[in-house]
Amino acid sequence: MGAGVDALVARMTGLLAPLEAGGDPARFFLGTYLRTTVAVGAAIDGGGFEEPAWVEEWDVDFACRYLDALAAHRRDPAGPPRPWRLAFGARPDLPPEAHVLLGMNAHINFDLPQSLVAMIPPEGFDDSELLDRRRRDHERIDRVLAARVAAEDVELHRAGGRRTVLDRVLAPANRTASQVFLRESRRKVWANAAQLDVARRRGPGSYPRRVAQLEAAAAARVDDLLRPGPVLLRLAVRGFGVSLT
Repeated sequence: MGAGVDALVARMTGLLAPLEAGGDPARFFLGTYLRTTVAVGAAIDGGGFEEPAWVEEWDVDFACRYLDALAAHRRDPAGPPRPWRLAFGARPDLPPEAHVLLGMNAHINFDLPQSLVAMIPPEGFDDSELLDRRRRDHERIDRVLAARVAAEDVELHRAGGRRTVLDRVLAPANRTASQVFLRESRRKVWANAAQLDVARRRGPGSYPRRVAQLEAAAAARVDDLLRPGPVLLRLAVRGFGVSLT
């Protein structure tokens, strides 16, 4: 792995140890993210991206937004943006997979569009060839995530995930659904990043307003996932991602 991903993995590993020691439910998402980051690093090393240096820099920027929110939460639960406050504040007795789903939702819907805009300057959005390369590498991340779904299901089961007989029968369908939700959310993320790019060109006040709108939409989606009832059914009806209008 490159130096950036190596340092990121080291930071994640250092943060995970006290969470595990304290039984903090935040360990479930962080553990999943750590294993995924290692897989992304392997894909970068293996030539899985068109522009590996950019992907590594972007991967670090994206992950650090979550890690900074986690650090803020540990200092003061009221500190992180609202999607993360809701995810971190979820009931500790929820199953591990629920905590992972909440973390993924906050991170992808709220953090990812901002990371893309930070890593693609306005002239990058104006360069159709460069933007296509960025989009293709953005989509290639889905392949890494999809390849991890089954393994992460096993990891979460070992961590105490609840599996009924029906859950075991439906596991392949749920894994397929997870992959569909990820693809759908990433399409919306790309569109939201384009909206944020437009906002930053309009003046100093426009971008913060759009980020606030994104925060509200992402928080509403996390809040919806926290409601009792069939989460996968709600995702199937409303989707995983959010859209800036």
